[in-house]
Amino acid sequence: MFRFEDPIYLYALAVIPLLALLRWLMVRQQKKRLRRFGDPELVRQLMPDVSRFRPLVKFSLLLGALALLIVMLARPQMGTKISHEKRTGIETIICMDISNSMLAEDVAPSRLDRSKMLVENLVDKFNNDKIGLIVFAGDAFVQLPITSDYVSAKMFLSSISPSMIATQGTDIAAAIRMASHSFTQQEGVGKAIIVITDGEDHEGGALEAAKDAKDKGMNTYVLGVGSPNGAPIPTGDGDYLKDNSGQTVMTGLNEEMCHQLADAGGGAYIHVDNNSSAQDQLDNALDKLAKKEISSTIYSDYDEQFQAVGIIVLLLLILEICILEIKNPLLKRVSLFKSRLILLSIISLTSLLSPLTSYAQTDRNLVRQGNKQFRKGNAADAEVSYRKAVEKNQRNPQANYNLGNALMAQRKDSLAITQLEAAAKLETNPLRRAQAYHNMGVMCQQHQMFSEAIEAYKEALRNNPTDDQTRYNLELCKRQQKNQDQNQDQNKNQQKQDDKNKQDQQKQDQQKQDQKQDKKQEQPPQQQMSKENAEQLLNAAMQEEKQTQERLKKAQQSDKRRLQKNW
Repeated sequence: MFRFEDPIYLYALAVIPLLALLRWLMVRQQKKRLRRFGDPELVRQLMPDVSRFRPLVKFSLLLGALALLIVMLARPQMGTKISHEKRTGIETIICMDISNSMLAEDVAPSRLDRSKMLVENLVDKFNNDKIGLIVFAGDAFVQLPITSDYVSAKMFLSSISPSMIATQGTDIAAAIRMASHSFTQQEGVGKAIIVITDGEDHEGGALEAAKDAKDKGMNTYVLGVGSPNGAPIPTGDGDYLKDNSGQTVMTGLNEEMCHQLADAGGGAYIHVDNNSSAQDQLDNALDKLAKKEISSTIYSDYDEQFQAVGIIVLLLLILEICILEIKNPLLKRVSLFKSRLILLSIISLTSLLSPLTSYAQTDRNLVRQGNKQFRKGNAADAEVSYRKAVEKNQRNPQANYNLGNALMAQRKDSLAITQLEAAAKLETNPLRRAQAYHNMGVMCQQHQMFSEAIEAYKEALRNNPTDDQTRYNLELCKRQQKNQDQNQDQNKNQQKQDDKNKQDQQKQDQQKQDQKQDKKQEQPPQQQMSKENAEQLLNAAMQEEKQTQERLKKAQQSDKRRLQKNW
């Protein structure tokens, strides 16, 4: 595919026919002056070495060089943005544990870094396969949708860290369920879920999730990273993680759980340590999966072609110098002044061309610089280069698009969505515009902004109706939105029921209080007793008590005499 990056400069080609018309008028005026000088045939005989066609050829060469200079300013580019290819391979979703326990250093350099190296080596050996990436801890989310773009896979892999998920823990079941819904709908393709973890499952349900994935034709392979003996978790400041009692937390590999998970998922368990045997075992296991022809989308950048045009311009100028206006080139009638003048004009043209081309390439060079940094995993440095390119040329859709991807890699999703939206409005290529809307939809879906994600996916399908991945994400997003709406309705109904119960309880409490108040009002008021009456009642009670004691005493003495008599 061929295009011009700055086609506005092509309007300058209108000057070419104007110069040709001016040349024709000048030649016509020259012929009139020759007729005044004498008979044209006689004058031509007096100048036998003058050519009638060489001046026209020289002018045509200069005119062609000028036209090509204008084409250079328009920045011709060659390449294809997106190509669809048929490949034979498998589909693999990698679920990587990024909980704090993966920072333990019982495997060099650490469990997490060792896992990254393992996945990177696996991607290097992929040729015609598709790969996706899911990260999980206490929660799980899609880091990279399934794709054949291995460069993007490595880029997203390098940016993984435990800080990406605020909810700590290990929910393997959530990662497996999400992976089972992330494959394409194509049948007959070998589908593998690779779970990389230390086996600490805090949520449960992993075995059931692996069995469900197996029933759907997806094998679950478990890579257990670490040592069963356990190791402390570094905190980054030279110390280790401690519990509430001040004791150092030790985390070990739960191999029993990993074996059970692999058996339930129909895959295999592989222990990852400091040697390379785990890599070979994983490659052999994946080679056994069924392979089928799958469609892949390949993205490539446009390459600048101004260098080839510049070479043609230089050749035309050299040819124009070599062609003389006289018929015999061996004649010594070419003045040294004229040669120097032509050479000086060439130098001035090239000097004029150099700053113009360098100015026109400034934003493109910055984009290329950012691409190199982005491939190395330096998303922050790439962001700086892309921002400089946008400042140089705000209408550059590629700079805006790449800037959005750099922000997306740094989890700056709100800024990334804004930048990708700007890129989609500037982009003229519908396939590239569709990819921008697709990325916007992925980020909105991750943040449970399902309405915005659905609109983004629809816009992506309007520009690229053959994108099955976007269509799958759209259907999944609609289901998630439906579930969210149902949950919200249930919460609203529950809230209404709670409010109603609360109001009923308040009414009952109010009725009870009213009844108590009515009872108090119905009771007659008690008369207050005077001090003298109280003393009289107290003396009477004491006197009665005294008499009772005396009667009891007499009765006891009577019983005593009776007992003595009987005895």
